[in-house]
Amino acid sequence: METGDVRKHAADLPTEPGVYQFVSGETTLYVGKAVDLRTRVRSYADPRSARIRGMVKRADAIDFAVTDTETQALLLEANLIKRHQPRYNVRLTDDKSYPLVELTDHEVPRMAITRDPEEGSVAYGPYTDRGRVETVCKAIREIYGLRSCSEHKYRNRDRPCLDHEMGLCSAPCTGEIDTEGYVDDVDTVRRFFDGETGILADPIREEMNAAAKRENFERAAHLRDELDAIEAFHGGGEEAVSTRSDDQTMDVLAATVEGETARVARLHSSHGQLVDRSRHRLDSPTIESNEGDAADDGDSRDGWNDPDDEHGTVASPAAVLSAFLTQYYAERELPDAILLSERPTDDDVVRWLEGEGVSVQVPGAGREAKLVDLALKNARRRTGRTDELSALADRLGIDRPERIEGFDVSHAGGRAVVGSNVRFVEGSAETSAYRRKKLPDRNDDYANMRDLVRWRADRAIDGRDDRSDPDLLLVDGGEGQLQAAIEAITAAGWEVPIVGLAKADEIVITLDGPRDWPSDAPELRLLQRVRDEAHRFAVQYHQSIRDDVSTVLDEIPGVGPETRTRLLRRFGSVEGVRSASMDDLTDVDGIGEQTAETLQTRL
Repeated sequence: METGDVRKHAADLPTEPGVYQFVSGETTLYVGKAVDLRTRVRSYADPRSARIRGMVKRADAIDFAVTDTETQALLLEANLIKRHQPRYNVRLTDDKSYPLVELTDHEVPRMAITRDPEEGSVAYGPYTDRGRVETVCKAIREIYGLRSCSEHKYRNRDRPCLDHEMGLCSAPCTGEIDTEGYVDDVDTVRRFFDGETGILADPIREEMNAAAKRENFERAAHLRDELDAIEAFHGGGEEAVSTRSDDQTMDVLAATVEGETARVARLHSSHGQLVDRSRHRLDSPTIESNEGDAADDGDSRDGWNDPDDEHGTVASPAAVLSAFLTQYYAERELPDAILLSERPTDDDVVRWLEGEGVSVQVPGAGREAKLVDLALKNARRRTGRTDELSALADRLGIDRPERIEGFDVSHAGGRAVVGSNVRFVEGSAETSAYRRKKLPDRNDDYANMRDLVRWRADRAIDGRDDRSDPDLLLVDGGEGQLQAAIEAITAAGWEVPIVGLAKADEIVITLDGPRDWPSDAPELRLLQRVRDEAHRFAVQYHQSIRDDVSTVLDEIPGVGPETRTRLLRRFGSVEGVRSASMDDLTDVDGIGEQTAETLQTRL
């Protein structure tokens, strides 16, 4: 792309905040954000370095997306960097991103929280607080009944599902509401996401006041919390104010850069005590020659490179911190305070954090400065080839497996069959990336494992999984389970290293046969952690399926469909009913002392 082409593209862009992408074919070269898209992109027509000239020349198109606020542009930039891993951005090597809410492009749209919207969907966000997003979406479903089921489940229903009985869906699938009425409700929800808070807040406020008048204070308190989340939703948290206290949480971050690799060390403090530490690797922009690849025009607002480096050949620690802050805290809870070794190059990042109520400091002296020095020492510490991931790579003859996914199947004699898919990144569990699947009822462990792994492989091949591909797959089991998993990935055309770990003798099963590693080998301990977590997650899901409403509450005398619905609305789940007291149970309409005693006995 020539500079004249850049000017032509820029002239067509709006003067609003948003995100732009330099693209070559199907490859995203660079993602940036802007307060004014037209002005920002136009600046690339007059490069101030050989590096940006090289990047612009490689690009053949410029894509863009408009956002409502500068904060949304900042978070969308982080999401796109995570998704596309552009070679000219500083990139954190994990796969978290900020959640969006999508309304799909179906005749009867569904609402879902996602990190990778379907093609044609209308997506709102991204948002920093997933918990707040979940609260708001649940309130929307309680009032407007928008479905959240997959298209497959929607098309194949002959009676309303449990969501309808719990008051969370108006059941357009079976005609409980006509399509025109449902679409009207969807349009109302669109207006809420466009900024009309009262559409959702007003009915909840009325119900809260009514519950308080009935002296149903538990319900009123729940609605009050929902109302708080809704009223804070469109503010993006920018109205929040934080004060420092003894019970605050604090993260200490320090960055170092070595060649094309950067590292950030994080120390986490709670109640004045250091409780956790971790190190994270980031990839800096690739550099091939002095004519260069890494694009920078000297504007530090992009959080790109060191503005004092006239040649712009490396990313500075300050720029690394800018990239790390937005990418790392995707779907993670923000601390009350963050101490940094350097001030980030991107002032928008600091404004965003402070708007979310986080105190951001670069301490110069005292105890806090000593914590930053400690974080710097951790960032500079060389890992070498002795850590458990590198040892595992050496044992198996593969690249260092930074992302490991574990699989297990759980059932009771072929009933309530479920599968788990857990994910570890840099040796630590990433619970937000866990997935689970209900499998057909059958007492065949090999077939069950084959179906579970094939499901994961197909989603990866089709681009339907919002996670990046793992570096290693681990199945819970011996040669039979491993062979079944190999058949699954081979049939799908998914090329990923895979091993098994048998529980009985803790033998690692590979394509070349069993491996009996020392019981204290750190690489074996790592596989055991992944295997045990996959097993725990599968058993937990199996137990919840086994407690399915249709096989528990329906079998209890005195509990019909209407009473069951009231119980679920009051207590939220079968587990909630199980733990309820006699007084709580008899407080539900239709539940007398005898039925309450029966419930407690049966459950």
